[in-house]
Amino acid sequence: MSDQPARPTAEALARYAEEFNQSRSMRFLGVRISFPEGAKVRADLEVRPDHLGGLGTSAVNGGVLAALFDLVIGCTPALIDPTRRSATVQLSMSFMKPVTGSRIHAEAVIDSRGSSMLFSRATIYDAEGRPCAKCDGLVRMSSLKWESGTSPAVN
Repeated sequence: MSDQPARPTAEALARYAEEFNQSRSMRFLGVRISFPEGAKVRADLEVRPDHLGGLGTSAVNGGVLAALFDLVIGCTPALIDPTRRSATVQLSMSFMKPVTGSRIHAEAVIDSRGSSMLFSRATIYDAEGRPCAKCDGLVRMSSLKWESGTSPAVN
């Protein structure tokens, strides 16, 4: 018998992602999340002109990158229990080089966890797959569950 809690099913994670992806804020940003192999959170962003603005260049604006970090770090609790509510408590971001290209993505994993807090880390990759920004985050898992039929993303 394993001491590790059971991981959520691929179907449960797919439902969670679809609920998030249908939210107004996700559609507004043009971002979609997924849970590859049920081991990480991934967000894909098709870069639009309104996402740009890093120092007047063709780089993605830092505010957009911060939103991506908040999204993927904030969704890591779903890797443990997609039925529980959660909230990002802290983010520490490092921007190493401009993020460019027509399609970028972010990935996040859980480093460690306590009973209600998760320590997660994320990386944003440019269109060529090069890491450009990193983030460490702290997420609190609530004991409250999502109500049946409600989205984990606030509309």
